Amino acid sequence: MPEMHTNPLDAAGADPFEVAAAAAADIADKSGVAHHDIALTLGSGWGKAAELIGETTATIPATEITGFSKPALEGHVGTIRSILLPNGKRALVIGARTHYYEGHGVRRVVHSVRTAAATGAKTMILTNGAGGIKETWTPGTPVLISDHINLTGDSPLEGATFVDLTDLYAQRLRDIAHRVDPSLDEGVYCQFRGPHYETPAEVQMAKTIGGHIVGMSTALEAIAARQAGMEVLGMSLITNLAAGIQATPLSHEEVIEAGRAAEATISRLLASIIAEL
Repeated sequence: MPEMHTNPLDAAGADPFEVAAAAAADIADKSGVAHHDIALTLGSGWGKAAELIGETTATIPATEITGFSKPALEGHVGTIRSILLPNGKRALVIGARTHYYEGHGVRRVVHSVRTAAATGAKTMILTNGAGGIKETWTPGTPVLISDHINLTGDSPLEGATFVDLTDLYAQRLRDIAHRVDPSLDEGVYCQFRGPHYETPAEVQMAKTIGGHIVGMSTALEAIAARQAGMEVLGMSLITNLAAGIQATPLSHEEVIEAGRAAEATISRLLASIIAEL
């Protein structure tokens, strides 16, 4: 269904950072919280983490915040929450992710990250459900993202904006995650355009160029987070083995079911990591 309102990010000449600042002001007004320290985008399977990290003091429909849209994908709750952490810090939990394949443009894909930065957040935690290339990863396995390969052919950076991505996925944050769970594996995430799943040949290409995880989100958001000066922690829930690695056909229902089955375990893991930040 087409959206019933005009998104300010689509306007000719719009400054995406001004729109993000307006969104941050909306969040401050509706939540009563002027500053957030950590932001989380909770992808498929990760939603229950919001219940475990602290006390939710405000829940706002995303459509009430400038520039945000209703999520198009099942598994995303469509709200923005302000959570008081036990250490007194504030977490902004984004349950409204715009995917690149929705066709709204990169500005809207990364708007949530830029808004989080505008609220003051210095740490961005990006999670997703994804396909695994390593055969040892069974559905329900959480994996740290160590690096990414952006196969969308696009970027959130506009004009002559040069941003170093050498250490995009912060080693410091990954070290904390490893202390919480030494068994966590790491891998390189490949963001494809979607919404079709990758062919077996495309999965083999990703493997050949150094990829271990395939999905349709995260990389563009991580680039925007780095541009905003945020530290990034990326985590994937392996919901299935990728095409050609597993013998059975892929389906979105499989992704949702694997997320539901693993949700309690991975949410506790993420909550424990956040407690150490």
